[in-house]
Amino acid sequence: MSSPEPIIRTRQTEKEVNGVSTQVICTEFSNYIFVVLTQYGKIGTLISVTPDSRSNDISTPTFSTKVLLGKDEPLTHVCAKNLATFVSQEAANRPVLLGLALKDSSIDSIKQMKEIIKSCQVW
Repeated sequence: MSSPEPIIRTRQTEKEVNGVSTQVICTEFSNYIFVVLTQYGKIGTLISVTPDSRSNDISTPTFSTKVLLGKDEPLTHVCAKNLATFVSQEAANRPVLLGLALKDSSIDSIKQMKEIIKSCQVW
């Protein structure tokens, strides 16, 4: 008899990004995807990234970001959109809850972090 698939699927990995140890944890819930990206070992700032249903062009959905907990800075919204948009699109446009605690948020680092998130997919 095979064991049932877990109700909540989760994967985690750890890689170095520009010399900084970076952990990624991806968890799939029925109504959203939870992604933690940390270089401090903490959840950090929590950001909700949701597809915007008001968009007129379905082929290019827009995304809204909202800081739920932590520093509400413009760079936080930029990083969140860059890191979570593809997650939502690949997960049938489900909202993403993103925890960010980054020492290095350079463009090069964000690109590497996207690849780490892709390797940790649960959706």
